[in-house]
Amino acid sequence: MDTHKNAPLTPKGREAMVRSVVEGGLSQAAAARRFNTTPKTVAKWVKRFRTEGVDGLRDRSSRPHSLPGQTPAAACAAVEALRRQRYTGKQIAAEVGIAPATVSRILQRLGLNKLSALEPAEPVRRYERECPGELIHIDIKKLGRIGSVEHRITGRYPGAVNRHHGIGWEFVHVCIDDASRVAFVQVMANLRKKGAVAFLETAVAYYARLGVRIERVMTDNGSCYRSRLSGPPASASACAKSSPVPTHQDH
Repeated sequence: MDTHKNAPLTPKGREAMVRSVVEGGLSQAAAARRFNTTPKTVAKWVKRFRTEGVDGLRDRSSRPHSLPGQTPAAACAAVEALRRQRYTGKQIAAEVGIAPATVSRILQRLGLNKLSALEPAEPVRRYERECPGELIHIDIKKLGRIGSVEHRITGRYPGAVNRHHGIGWEFVHVCIDDASRVAFVQVMANLRKKGAVAFLETAVAYYARLGVRIERVMTDNGSCYRSRLSGPPASASACAKSSPVPTHQDH
C-alpha cells in the first residue's frame, strides 16, 4: 500500500501509538484521540504488537487466505492447451465449460490474450561494420535559428508580431562511423554542394587524425550530395580526393 510519508499511521506512527498504550499507560480511547483514529483501530494494532512485536505493525496483503471459487488448475491448463492450438476465447469457453470472461482472465494472466503471443517475436537484427572506417553515415539536420526567448519568458502573447521572422536556418552536418559510433558534427551556413563537400573533407581529416581511413560513405539522396559539375557527383569526387584508399559512395 502506498502511504504518504507524513501520514500519522505509517508503521512508525503505529509503533508510537501502541507504545503510548503499552508503555505509556494511555487508554486506547486517549491514544485514539491523540493519533486521530478510532479506539477499535488502536486495539487492533496493540493486539498485533503484543503478539508479533514491531513486525506486526507492517502492512499486510488484503488478499484472502483461500479462494474456494477459483478456477481449478486442470481447467486453466486446458485453456492454455486449447489456446496454443489457436482456439478463440469463445471456442475455449464452450470446450472447457467455463464462462468466456473467465477464459479471458486466464489468458490475460498467462500472457496469451493476443494470438501474436503464440509466436516468438522476431529477434532484433542489427548490422554493424567490423572495423572503423568501413562505412560512415552522413546526414543534415535543418534547425531554425533562435533569436531570443519566447513569450513564456517575456510575457508577450503568442499572437504578437514575430520579430524573428526571416532570421534564417542553421544546418547541422552529422557524420557517424558505423563500427565505432564515433561522431563528427559541424554547423554549416547552407545546404548546398560546397558546404556538403567541405564538411565531408573536414570529417575525413578528423577521422584520419584518429587513425581511421574511410572506405565508404552512406548518405541520402539530398540535392547537395547529388550535385554535378560536368562529371560525377561532387560528393563522389570529394570522396575519391579525400580518402587515401578507394572510396565507395552508397545512397
